[in-house]
Amino acid sequence: MTSTTNTSTASTPFDTAALRRGIEGRAPATLVALYHPDATIEIADAAHGPSAPLSVQGRDAIAAHLEDVYGRDMQHAVDIVAASPEAVGYAVRCAYPDGTIVRCVAVAELRDGLITREIGAQAWDD
Repeated sequence: MTSTTNTSTASTPFDTAALRRGIEGRAPATLVALYHPDATIEIADAAHGPSAPLSVQGRDAIAAHLEDVYGRDMQHAVDIVAASPEAVGYAVRCAYPDGTIVRCVAVAELRDGLITREIGAQAWDD
């Protein structure tokens, strides 16, 4: 398990409203703008366990990942968002038209109001 020290500056707050708009509006470009150019995302889910999570590195790869996720025919609703100058955490409820439900939670480190490192987990209905 690794941890990093965050060097956020309080002068640039994280845009929680843009996070909500991007997720609920299925707008990957809005979300990509919230990530630092060298950001990383790690996701644990049924296909990628905690010891080998999906790793997405850099803004271009994050953009491709978010375009895939938000290009799917499903609804997204932000449940909870909590932010400080150093970090943001959020939970999302997703629903596919066939009734499949997905819950996603993520926590991220911030620098200058942008996500630098995000760790998430997803749980799907069987």
